[in-house]
Amino acid sequence: MISVLVVDDQELVRLGLRTLLDNEDGLSCAGEAADGLAAVEAARRLRPDVILMDIRMPGIDGIEATRRITADPALTDTKIIVLTTFEHDQYVFDALRHGASGFLLKDTKPAELVHAISSVVQGGALMSPSVTRKVVREFVTGASRPTKPHPELHTLTDREREIVALVAEGLSNDEIAVRLVISPATARTHVSRSMLKLGARDRAQLVVFAYQSGLAD
Repeated sequence: MISVLVVDDQELVRLGLRTLLDNEDGLSCAGEAADGLAAVEAARRLRPDVILMDIRMPGIDGIEATRRITADPALTDTKIIVLTTFEHDQYVFDALRHGASGFLLKDTKPAELVHAISSVVQGGALMSPSVTRKVVREFVTGASRPTKPHPELHTLTDREREIVALVAEGLSNDEIAVRLVISPATARTHVSRSMLKLGARDRAQLVVFAYQSGLAD
């Protein structure tokens, strides 16, 4: 059973998400929070598998709540999906940079939300949709965000750099294997080693690092 914490300052949104989760096999709503501080407290108390995190809330916002949660060693296995009303919300990139596994629009279809929750629990990231890549590209390579190579970039081998760039394109391990004519297991190993070397929490953060370091464009 995948436990999910719902964080949103609108009671109606929380009610809708709770109803969806509690009526879906394999999912359960672990609890709710109406602001960032309450979200951090609830995450530490409940240790949910996934948090659906709104960005704009009173008190500390979803970005700061995400930063505090992902920085907590006890919550290493908790994944965060940012929920936003705007495709080009300027805060989405910062949420990803601080460890969110991806983002979804609030008008996402229920089936897509359920799939997203399962995906991040299994180690995936919501980076394949073109709109997500567009947001990352815009806020990493824009004039306000100059390229800033990751301090551990030099530890990557040429092959690992190549694979990180392909991850940034949104390719899965299987797709990377086909592109480079290697086995899926080899692709998975390179991705895992790259994440370890760069300290990436998941594939989403690896994509952010790729754009920041100029490995993707």
